Amino acid sequence: MKKGTVQDAVIVRTRKEVRRKDGTYIRFDQNAAVLIKEDGTPIGTRVFGPVARELRDKNFMKIVSLAPEVI
Repeated sequence: MKKGTVQDAVIVRTRKEVRRKDGTYIRFDQNAAVLIKEDGTPIGTRVFGPVARELRDKNFMKIVSLAPEVI
């Protein structure tokens, strides 16, 4: 990406806890995002670290398949 360009992204990890439907909370050690194209596919070819399983519900299956672990 060139400096100064605006790009869409999907948040895959947050330090702020997120409540799941079953009542549990999930929290990560750091924040992370994946840059995406207009059609929702990721720009990069690798995703480092775990991602939340809520991405599967939001139909970001390509990001889920690239991630080493889904929590």
